[in-house]
Order: sequence, then structure tokens, then C-alpha cells
Amino acid sequence: MNLPIPDEKEMMMRIRQDLLDSYDEELELEAEDAVYDYGRDPLSDDEARNIALERQQYFRELFRLQGELVKLQDWVVANRQKVVILFEGRDAAGKGGAIKRITQRLNPRVCRVAALPAPNDRERTQWYFQRYVAHLPAAGEVVLFDRSWYNRAGVERVMGFCSDDEYEQFFQDAPEFERMLVRSGIKIVKYWFSITDEEQHLRFLGRMHDPLKQWKLSPMDLESRRRWEAYTKAKEIMFERTNIAEAPWWVVQAVDKKKARLNCISHLLTQLPYHEVEHETIVLPERVRHKDYHREPIPSQMIVPTRY
Repeated sequence: MNLPIPDEKEMMMRIRQDLLDSYDEELELEAEDAVYDYGRDPLSDDEARNIALERQQYFRELFRLQGELVKLQDWVVANRQKVVILFEGRDAAGKGGAIKRITQRLNPRVCRVAALPAPNDRERTQWYFQRYVAHLPAAGEVVLFDRSWYNRAGVERVMGFCSDDEYEQFFQDAPEFERMLVRSGIKIVKYWFSITDEEQHLRFLGRMHDPLKQWKLSPMDLESRRRWEAYTKAKEIMFERTNIAEAPWWVVQAVDKKKARLNCISHLLTQLPYHEVEHETIVLPERVRHKDYHREPIPSQMIVPTRY
């Protein structure tokens, strides 16, 4: 059976609704940034209006920056570039939220995320960088590392998961490893998301009281609260010994999540000499229709119940 073809006005209404639906998904991602903070009294009408206005401005700028990221993606593909972006920072610093907003509108075949678990028994016997090498980009790819080889300079050092010799060897190897990657044509951008002691405390409390986020809190995260000062010292040593000209560190002030995301994306766009790539005009071909075409009915037992 041939279905009726909607007229142009109806098609435009459907397209507009699809766009609105996609923006609703973005609003869902922002649900964590509710108008009411944990443990805070309800806002006044004026405060609520100001927050609503700020959210409008935030989304407007986020969508604009995401449009630039699409242009960056096209440039990476067209020019066969290889890009690595590292995201480091304390637990609950907002790395994952920034990564979501960067990748949200991009092609996952071009821009992918590497979030490696703790090394297994076999990986612990390998060259330290070996398991990260497998995730490096080929031509026309961007890889975002949600934590990276800098685990050794941070959590492994603070929690005692590496020896003093392994720790020192890392600082001998990491700058040379990154210089080697740069010489091979890989662009490396390294971000540290910085939050205060008080802000991490509040975010951990929020996760503890949110059943949708409790999975984010591991025993290691909780222990990191106790060792705040040790992490600070480890971060300072890491900056001192790995902030090289070929791959410098960039610090994102991340107490305000929304500003941190916008600032990170805006800065990232300045790190590559991208430009808009010309594309051929897209022409949607007419669907071929055959008189003998027949669509078989779907058995009722195969249909998902319509509960909404």
C-alpha cells in the first residue's frame, strides 16, 4: 500500500518538530543542573527568572559552538588530520559532561571516546603506554580520552598502585612519548578540569542522594576525598614535568559546569586551523515505486506494546 505523501507545509512542521526533539534531548542532559541546588532553599521568582535567562543564553551559545565543532569534524576528515584530546581532573570535576557536549552532534565514526578501565593482569605486564596506543586515531579521526596515560601521575601515584621507579620512569617517558606522537602528525590537546575542595564535596553529596548517579561513586572516589592534598601535590608535579611545548597543559576553571563546557569547547576550536569545508548541494532522490510492491504485515507478537 502506498502511503500519502505529506505536503510541503506538513513536512516543514515535521522537520521543525524533529529539531525541537533533538534539543529536548540536550535539555534532558542538563537535568542534573536543576534550579534547586542540593540543600538550598527554593529560589525567588526573580532568581528563577535570571536562571532561566542564563540557561537560554547557555544553550544558544552551546548550539553555536557545536555547529563549529561540526565544521571542525568536516575539516579533520577532509584533511586527514589526527587529533587526541586528553581530559584529566579530580573525580566529579565535570570531564564527562564536557565530553558529552563535544561529541553530542558529531559522527561517532569520526569522533570517539576512549574511557579505559583499570588494567587487567596481562596489561599490567605490558609497556605502560601500550594499551593507550591501540586507541590512537588514524587519519580523519578525533579521539577524546576520558582519563589517559596520566593515571600513573595521579591516581596510581596517590593510591600506591605503582612503585617509585615506575612513577619516575613515567615522567622520563611521557614527554618523549607525546613528542613522538606529535612528530607522527597527531595533534595533542591536554585539559585539566579544576574544581575547589568545597565544590567536589557538594558534587559528591549530590551523587550520594541521586539514585541515577550513585553508580558514579566508587570506593576510589570516596577515598580521593580523604587524600585531596596528595592529589594536589601529584597534579602540581605532573604539570611541572609534563607541560611541554609540543603538548602543553590547559586548565579549565570548572566550578561552574556550564561555563567550563563553553570555555573548553571555545578554546578547543582555537587549537586547530580548521575552516568550513565546501560540500556539494544535497539532493534527495525520488523513491522508486513499483506496482507489484507489497509490504507484508508485521505479526502482532513482534510489536512492542504501545504504553506511552
